[in-house]
Amino acid sequence: MAGEMSDNPLLRDEFPIRFDEVRPEHVRPAVDALLAEAESRLAAAGRVHATPTFENTMLPIEAISDRLDRAMRVVQHLEAVSTSDALREVYNDAQPRVSEFHSRIPLSAPVWEALARFAESEAGRALSGPRKRFVEKTVASFRRHGAGLDEAGKQRLSEIDVELTRATLRYSQNVLDSTNAFELIVEDEAKLAGLPESARQAAEQSARDKGKRGWRFTLQAPSYIPILTYLHDRSIRERVYRAAMTRATRGEHDNRAVVDRILELRRERGVLLGYQSFADLALEDRMAKSATRARSFVDDLRARTDSHFTRETAELAAFRRELEGESALEAWDVPYYAEKLRHSRYQFDEEELRSYFQLERVLGGLFSIAERLYGVRFEPWTDAPVWHSTVRAFKLLDANDGSWRAGIYVDPFPRESKQGGAWMDGLVARGRMEADRRQLAVLVSNVAPPIGGRDALLSHDEVQTMFHEFGHLMHHCLTKTELRSQAGTQVAWDFVELPSQIMENWCWERDALDLFARHVDSGAPIPDALLSSMQRARTYRAASAMMRQLSFATVDLKLHTEYDPKRDGDVFAYARTIMQAFSPTALPEDYAMIAAFEHLFGGLFGYAASYYSYKWAEVLDADAFTRFKREGLLERPVGRAFAESILERGDEEDPSELFQAFMGRAPDLTALLDRLGLSA
Repeated sequence: MAGEMSDNPLLRDEFPIRFDEVRPEHVRPAVDALLAEAESRLAAAGRVHATPTFENTMLPIEAISDRLDRAMRVVQHLEAVSTSDALREVYNDAQPRVSEFHSRIPLSAPVWEALARFAESEAGRALSGPRKRFVEKTVASFRRHGAGLDEAGKQRLSEIDVELTRATLRYSQNVLDSTNAFELIVEDEAKLAGLPESARQAAEQSARDKGKRGWRFTLQAPSYIPILTYLHDRSIRERVYRAAMTRATRGEHDNRAVVDRILELRRERGVLLGYQSFADLALEDRMAKSATRARSFVDDLRARTDSHFTRETAELAAFRRELEGESALEAWDVPYYAEKLRHSRYQFDEEELRSYFQLERVLGGLFSIAERLYGVRFEPWTDAPVWHSTVRAFKLLDANDGSWRAGIYVDPFPRESKQGGAWMDGLVARGRMEADRRQLAVLVSNVAPPIGGRDALLSHDEVQTMFHEFGHLMHHCLTKTELRSQAGTQVAWDFVELPSQIMENWCWERDALDLFARHVDSGAPIPDALLSSMQRARTYRAASAMMRQLSFATVDLKLHTEYDPKRDGDVFAYARTIMQAFSPTALPEDYAMIAAFEHLFGGLFGYAASYYSYKWAEVLDADAFTRFKREGLLERPVGRAFAESILERGDEEDPSELFQAFMGRAPDLTALLDRLGLSA
């Protein structure tokens, strides 16, 4: 089949992927062909074998949709970073059909029979290690996806998944379109008082790019965050805040009914499969295991944080009263006065650090740290096909034998055709059983682009985000699992953030920072006084930051366990009421953050009922980092231990066992509370 349609890049199993050749018109014929192939593989996977083995039963099941999935990852990736009306149309057509096929895999009676027969056979029971885990998890996954339902139940489950796919697609596209629909043009320079020069220059360049005068601001994070943090003009701060918190709530981009329907479908899915809630269904194969345990974890952290949060809120109100004789704060005031208080207390200005974080040097620092810890090296991949001229590509090589282990793309800058935020996408995952073991991954961010011919400069927060996503990337690229299904980041969602969040720690340590944090003009490292201020300010308003994350986790769990539209009414109002208890100020009546909360609603499942995972994994990362602090931040032995215990193992073993293999014990919450200054 691939030979007959070799002019279609989505049908070519080649490395690298020809992103530069993929066109919208390739999508439908490729999906049609690959769906047909997957149908044949599905039928073959259900054949009865006189002597079932791992090779003739499990490997065919694992491979049913691998070529289809690879092509769809490419299309999904391009729709996220370089969309167009034509690409969106064909993607919207293809994704539900692919989702419908995936939903039918565990619903296939012959495949389920073959799987169960092998699992119960002598050969199946004799398995050990990763292969045993793969069989057990596959059986459990089939059950969670409807293998035990009657025919009517299977049909309804398939319908739910197709509709969920369409609804979550619509949700994401509404967010993107609503984000792009907003712009604020400021023509009076006096109104920009307080705004850092880097943000002014970016806004001026944005206006020029649109053929307009003045300064143009958008709802892309590099544009609106400096406004909320630094701009003196309170009316503009309010306007931008309200626009950001009401995205996708009006007109043709209104996500209210979409969110209602997503929640309704997820709720029905959970009940259909025999669970009390969608959250219990989603968490069964996570470290938390149940919604009750996840909620208990979140509530415990809140109880430990609450008194610190109350103190921080009172301190901020008192600070404003000292400055202006007024203590009342609105939501759009908090970042502004918090930054002023931080500067007053620590003589620390986040913008002062920006001059030390050139994008190129930050990437070099990431590579250098990985090279020292994990025995790899990076070199430019100059002939890699890319989807935009600003995308960079690199080869990840084994430092010992020079073998090419992975291809890496870095897509750093915002575009109107690109979704906001930052993420890592594992475009190609392979196991040891495959002849070509090279992985392929992309690190996506949305930092302010270069202005006036100067290098792009990052805030420290953006540096941490870059390190975070690079941690995911290393998890994906360093995998050494036998099976593709267990490779890299394909682990429990409350464990997957450990490799990413632990990387953020190196952004705070002198030995690591000196590898890349150099002044853009002088090349000097961060001065001791500035670094000391930054480190002392690390715990500044840590309780407030904790409460913000706990508000997201709480509203997520409540939406997926308790929310009933007939009883609780409007979903945005319901969410606002929950989040109000975690906020230092009154939230506006039209506050609707969940209308653009893509972690929860931008995918079939994603972080739905799992946002607590960030804090769960933060406990793991803070604890695990104590070993690096003890044995050496940049020392190969501890780096190799982390790679061999965590990064290379993927899902070959239960996450709790992998953590204990590295630390020699179960996780301890103390390290996180100590790091945040919340242990007292």
